[in-house]
Amino acid sequence: MNILITGAAGFVGKNLTAALQCLKNGTDRTRPNLSIGTLYLYDIDSPETVLEEGCKNADFVFNLAGVNRPKNREEFMQGNFGFASTLLSTLKKYNNTCPVMLSSSIQATLVGRYADGEYGKSKKAGEELFFRYAEETGAKVLIYRFPNLFGKWCRPNYNSAVATFCHNMANDLPITVSDPNIGLELLYIDDLVAEMLDALEGKEHHCEFEGVDTLLQQDGRYCAAPVSHKVTLGQIVDLLNSFKAQPQTLMMPEIPDGSFAKKLYSTFLSYLPEEKVIFDLKMNQDARGSFTELVKTEKCGQFSVNISKPGITKGQHWHHTKWEFFIVVSGTGLIQMRKIGTDQVLEYRVSGERIQAVHMLPGYTHNIINLSETQDLITVMWANERFDPQKPDTFFEVVE
Repeated sequence: MNILITGAAGFVGKNLTAALQCLKNGTDRTRPNLSIGTLYLYDIDSPETVLEEGCKNADFVFNLAGVNRPKNREEFMQGNFGFASTLLSTLKKYNNTCPVMLSSSIQATLVGRYADGEYGKSKKAGEELFFRYAEETGAKVLIYRFPNLFGKWCRPNYNSAVATFCHNMANDLPITVSDPNIGLELLYIDDLVAEMLDALEGKEHHCEFEGVDTLLQQDGRYCAAPVSHKVTLGQIVDLLNSFKAQPQTLMMPEIPDGSFAKKLYSTFLSYLPEEKVIFDLKMNQDARGSFTELVKTEKCGQFSVNISKPGITKGQHWHHTKWEFFIVVSGTGLIQMRKIGTDQVLEYRVSGERIQAVHMLPGYTHNIINLSETQDLITVMWANERFDPQKPDTFFEVVE
């Protein structure tokens, strides 16, 4: 399948192109039915021959080209409606009636705060042009009215509040929020790209609009990505503050699969400056070795790493309720456990050559002994709750 992408150097274009390249070169095997041929990548600085060749040979066209921040209002219509006319005329020139996707905007609804916007009017005009083209040629036309988009590679201080907030937070620059209760509908770039790949397979999702609200329905005139998120500016800023503080707090915010928080965290990380990609962790060191907390979570405990010097025994304590995994990743050690009030000792020899997880059982005092005379013992530890110095649930008692 040969594909023409206009606006290929833009935010959506870059992400779509990257996804298609992965399918083409076989590093993405999630869509075995998609065979990607030539990609014609056209943008404002591209030679016109790219557009000509693309319109001649494409089996599918993604029209992502458009004007968001013109020097004057007239450029809205010229860049959005005008280029759409050029694209469709060129397809007609080569009698190519392949499917064509148009990236429009929720502003084309022309309702509420969008009622008098020149940008929305230009997008609406482009939509009507595409619908007429479909009637004239019989070509399949897919018109998507995008809400606010966010994700990696989005340009800050341009037309995305999320990109600006992420960039500024990551770079210690101020942000301005006039009203934290203002709501946004946000579409994550990976969800959009997934929908665009669905469209390539003829599995696009259709919709109609009730005002600015998207109503998915099979016979809808328009198309839409089925997943978006409605959040307030205040919620976005609160999440970003927690992400920014993570190197100090070690707290990993809750990021359930598919959640807005998970997608926003990925977006935030993509804006980190070089010097913030790496950060120090506090190593609690003494003559026996070190103990370092790695990551803490609100509901799922915390991870730590323990380094024991040769011949050293650590632990010698027990817990009422807390339980842990000990996972030796380097060196050779012995884990011992004894149920409180008994003499029976359980012993488990562990080594980085065969990585295993050992339960530290509630009500059992336990230790870990480095059996080597020369090599450090390195153990990754997970506890089912974060350490609370006011309620440590940790009581000293030797195993034997």
